[in-house]
Amino acid sequence: MSTLNGQETYIQQQFAERIGGANYGKDTAIYKFEKIKRAKAAAKKDFPEVELIDMGVGEPDDMADAGIVAKLAEEAAKRENRGYADNGIAEFKEAAAKYLHDVFDVEGIDPVTEVVHSIGSKPAIAMLPSCFINPGDITIMTVPGYPIIGTHTKYLGGEVYTVQLTEENDFLPDLDAIPEEIARKAKLLYLNYPNNPTGASATRAFFANVVDWAKKYQVVIVHDAPYAALTYDGLKPLSFLSVPGAKDVGVELHSLSKSYNMTGWRIGFVAGNPLVVKAFSDVKDNNDSGQFIAIQKAAAYGLAHPEITERIAEKYSRRHELLVSALNDLGFNAKKPKGSFFLYVEAPKGVEDGPTFATAEDFSQFLIREKLISTVPWDDAGHYVRFSVTFIADGEDEEHRVISEIKRRLGDLKFIF
Repeated sequence: MSTLNGQETYIQQQFAERIGGANYGKDTAIYKFEKIKRAKAAAKKDFPEVELIDMGVGEPDDMADAGIVAKLAEEAAKRENRGYADNGIAEFKEAAAKYLHDVFDVEGIDPVTEVVHSIGSKPAIAMLPSCFINPGDITIMTVPGYPIIGTHTKYLGGEVYTVQLTEENDFLPDLDAIPEEIARKAKLLYLNYPNNPTGASATRAFFANVVDWAKKYQVVIVHDAPYAALTYDGLKPLSFLSVPGAKDVGVELHSLSKSYNMTGWRIGFVAGNPLVVKAFSDVKDNNDSGQFIAIQKAAAYGLAHPEITERIAEKYSRRHELLVSALNDLGFNAKKPKGSFFLYVEAPKGVEDGPTFATAEDFSQFLIREKLISTVPWDDAGHYVRFSVTFIADGEDEEHRVISEIKRRLGDLKFIF
């Protein structure tokens, strides 16, 4: 709260309603990730000698490939790369179009008019509503999901309609269950596959249905695909844009953060419908001046070497198998996902002769505070916790040690489901 000598100043009255208006900063509610942060701090203080195993981290545990890092160093040393990038360099856009073709069999993407770089996926998710949403318009998003997807629609005076992802429907949204009046009023539908947090993968049949639904109701599809190349057990990476008609109805957001261990580099791209790409480019041009050209060139190098992602996927696949086996031995019903680095499992209702858990958050807090194992709870559609296989572990021996330690800490508990 803005105060001067303990007195509230006029600044407190000037905040926009979208962030709380005159009550900004006075909300005492503690949000999920802040609760997790506080619980971790308390656990470390109470048990300073015990290792905290962080299975909640949503970012890679390793560095970017040495070749990508070397390319950055090379390009950063060139004087011609020092300036503003604006809406991106041709080399990166061409690499993105080729990447979509080589990895996902996407045909006919024009790098000039149908690709534009973004400073990671998050800004793209945030900016796209500015292209479409007027007060009263609707964005449809799935839950559980990334909350930022709905934030800017609300900022712009729009409304957010949520569709639950349930295990019974393979964590795919039931588009037919969306009320007719919502579908006809909606401007945007955001999807995310492989999915955070469920780890679920889409199918070509599902995406084909999405295209038909979008055309029927004239809704723009935004497919957020940061995990698209991280697939396992022979499942070929699937792009929404590879489905006939997809480019007529929307765009796909790609990021190098997860698939290339480049989270902090902040580089990705928007591809697909040329009119949407143009509108996004115009809005983007009024928000940022582009990512550092040397980063774009290093990213282009990465996109030309998809085997880097394949090696990363091999590691995550191995870790998933270890974690699934361990959790099932402990009584959970865990199933290895076909993509992403997230494992989504139903939370227990309690522990025999121990505490009960009314919510997944209760269980997650118990794991952190009592067992020093951090996860992320989701109570939006059932009660689930998300484990991430991006935990810190250098090498296979260390991976086995971490998973064995989880089993040891939880092995004396009999969970009730």
